[in-house]
Amino acid sequence: MVKIAVLGYGTVGSGVVEVFEKNRESICRKSGEEIEVKYVLDLRDFPGDPVEKILVHDYQVILEDPEVQVVVETMGGLKPAYEFTRQALLAGKSVCTSNKALVAEHGAELMQIAREHRVNYLYEASCGGGIPIIRPLCTSLTADEIDEISGILNGTTNYILTKMAADGTDFASALKEAQDRGYAERNPEADVEGYDACRKIAILSSLAFGSQVNYQDIYTEGITKITAEDIKYAQAIGVSIKLLATSRKVEGGVYAMVSPVMIGTDNPLYSVCGVFNAILVHGNMLGDAMFYGQGAGKLPTASAVAADVVDCATHQGENIRISWGDSRMALMDLGQVKHRFFVRVQGSLAERLPELEKQFGQVETITVPGVDGEFAFITGEMPEAEYKARAEETKGIISMIRARF
Repeated sequence: MVKIAVLGYGTVGSGVVEVFEKNRESICRKSGEEIEVKYVLDLRDFPGDPVEKILVHDYQVILEDPEVQVVVETMGGLKPAYEFTRQALLAGKSVCTSNKALVAEHGAELMQIAREHRVNYLYEASCGGGIPIIRPLCTSLTADEIDEISGILNGTTNYILTKMAADGTDFASALKEAQDRGYAERNPEADVEGYDACRKIAILSSLAFGSQVNYQDIYTEGITKITAEDIKYAQAIGVSIKLLATSRKVEGGVYAMVSPVMIGTDNPLYSVCGVFNAILVHGNMLGDAMFYGQGAGKLPTASAVAADVVDCATHQGENIRISWGDSRMALMDLGQVKHRFFVRVQGSLAERLPELEKQFGQVETITVPGVDGEFAFITGEMPEAEYKARAEETKGIISMIRARF
């Protein structure tokens, strides 16, 4: 029998307990081991909840119990999750987590400790919630050279952009509805400013390219500046706006970024709507493969954590190899990265087009009925630094969104 302890009885932690209760028989059959939740750690009490019988408030009880072989960390954040995880690994206990912030910040260090103590630090739920992506990158795709990962990695922002496109509402109204429906936190900054997606793409990039990609090095831009007018332009030309997290090998190195991007109907991510997430992986042999599903939620995320627990149970005394090296990957200067750019400008198309073509070269222009006093254009592909220099010399630019179509 494998005994586990769950740290944190919030949304995901309670979901993990529920998964092991409801699917006990099938989990035991698949793992070849009976898995029992021996402890749940939380500062709170839960009167009337069956978890009362196994609830503890002191982490030392778990740490010092030799029967506990796997610790499930669902507390979130860095403190005390980092120290609790580190102590568990040093004590010879495997750790499974859904904590993207901790994995992005300390993943390489914690995996090294796990290797040294012949235990495991697994984090399938940290990037795609219930979508399997870590395990495929580490096992199924090991024969491929991964050259790009692009994903819709945040359900909150995808819901907001979908709502804006469907109803013509502005960002503030769509955000409020997301909060009312429980899809967005009261303080949505981590989601809408792109920080959540940034940490996830840092983890995926580190796995895909085998070196530590620091999330602090990744250019990150959220969706707070996307307007109803931007959506109208996108719909007029048959594209959609998504918050994309991308890491990509190109000539000259690897770049990673998070930003709103206009994508066309030929992109598999175009049709990913609502709170759903999707991750598009391109390998030099495989080509494109897309992983799609619920990127958050109590039971989908808990299911991914439970799968990691099963992996730990079936690999006791053995460290599962994960291709994530300690060396830090130097990302390309964003200024060297090439994109097309969708640009809105003030003024009359007829009057301003000669000036804009002199500045940006041949451009595609767009006008939308009901959007007065402005028009938009799409540039050819150029480095970010070149676009920035030309934009600084151009009067009346309202906004810019990168384009991949």
